[in-house]
Amino acid sequence: MRAGERADDVLRMYRLARSGGSQELLRWVSGRAEGWAGLLDGDGTVLHGVTRTPDRTGVEAAALATEGVRELTSLGAHSFSFDRGPHTALLFPLDGPPNVSPPVLAVVAPRPLPDGLVTLLSDVALPLAMCWAAETVERKRRRVDLAESRNREAVLHLLMTGQLSIAHQVAGALKPTLPDPVRVCVVECPGGRRDEVARICAELSGGRSWIVRCPVYARHLILVVPAGPDAAEQQLGLRVADVVDECVVGASEDVPLSDTATGYRQAFHALAVARGLPTRHARFGSAQEAALVVGAAGAQWADALLNPLLTHLPRRSHDPGSQELAATLSSWLAFSSHATQHLKIHRNTLAARLRLIGKLLGVDLNRVADQAALDLALRIRATPTVPRTASPAGAKPAPPHRLDDILRGPAVQEWAAHQLHPLTASRSSRTAADPRTTLRTWLECEAQLGPTAAALGISVPGARKRLARLESILQRALLQTPSARHDLWLAFRALDVAGADAAR
Repeated sequence: MRAGERADDVLRMYRLARSGGSQELLRWVSGRAEGWAGLLDGDGTVLHGVTRTPDRTGVEAAALATEGVRELTSLGAHSFSFDRGPHTALLFPLDGPPNVSPPVLAVVAPRPLPDGLVTLLSDVALPLAMCWAAETVERKRRRVDLAESRNREAVLHLLMTGQLSIAHQVAGALKPTLPDPVRVCVVECPGGRRDEVARICAELSGGRSWIVRCPVYARHLILVVPAGPDAAEQQLGLRVADVVDECVVGASEDVPLSDTATGYRQAFHALAVARGLPTRHARFGSAQEAALVVGAAGAQWADALLNPLLTHLPRRSHDPGSQELAATLSSWLAFSSHATQHLKIHRNTLAARLRLIGKLLGVDLNRVADQAALDLALRIRATPTVPRTASPAGAKPAPPHRLDDILRGPAVQEWAAHQLHPLTASRSSRTAADPRTTLRTWLECEAQLGPTAAALGISVPGARKRLARLESILQRALLQTPSARHDLWLAFRALDVAGADAAR
């Protein structure tokens, strides 16, 4: 090999190392050797392998390389070569840090070997070792990032389920400390840029906000921001939307840390509104939480409804217990089929748990009516401020309340009217479709687009467009979970009950 050609090859190696890393270098070496090239660890396991030879499969070449690496290791040699049939295997251990077994560069090529191949392999060993070291560091960094991301996700899950003490314990090792009260933001990132947006959010918040990669939606970040008089903290969501093009942000009201789940729902609903705004940012409008207006009667109703679930004892030790089933139900009501990602379980496991839950509670989980009742009951159970009155000693227990009894309450009626008021305010004579009719039909069709479109006499895309317009009117998410369908069903039911009572 002439000096000029060797210099060109070395320059080519370093360019490939910068642009494509070890994989591109091995591909280039494989082409120059007209054979197989790969990296193997000390016991002969193939870490990367590339072949361009039409007459020898990669599996056969890898087996030959594995045999050579084991021989090289047993001899403790600095290089090794051997012939097998019409092929030659060349092996060169790469340089590595002390006390770390470096990988071995192996090339299997047909004889006669290309001119200058041994020189080329000795030259490529250094950039290949540098690439491998850099890639090893990057893999370790990603594992650390993944571990931290999983821990932050676990803390968020604990907050969502109201387990504050455990959340504080886990969060103490990660920093920053969990703020209280908080504002929750949901950031919808441009495709493939979630990690970049997470870094920007951390910089804009000065490291004071909790940033969690959403386990359900691959483009979403969840920010738990300290709530308070600091204007910079209050405007974090708006600043993120301003700095990152195509980024959409929904923000909740200020809520106690114990109400993080409520804050997340609010932020998700605000996100649906923000998608249609030029600022790409929206804050959840003031709205009373249904669980706060049901009173002591509502708390008793919720306890009675959920009692079969909360007192369930599994027959086998590995079967889900009451708390796990309650968490599964809560996740499914919020995320539907995406609960598998939230809970990290298989879809068959989710289906089996839902069947058991439906059997225990005597409900049909395919019906929006039953979903809405259970969602309200779970939220009441998760709201510690809801009053609970105990019966006096010796008194006869009060008859169990029904959902309709709870919905008759004046506070609930006021809440229901507030929920549906935007539909009345938005209607005009120029609007061909009555928003109430569209929404009622969708709920009566169990929130399914196909049956809704058929009932309204329109196409499925037409039904989707109507519901998308309703999202802007109601400032609530409908088409994506967590959806407002449960609250809206309860609101319609409350007004229907009041109307039926008035007609008597």
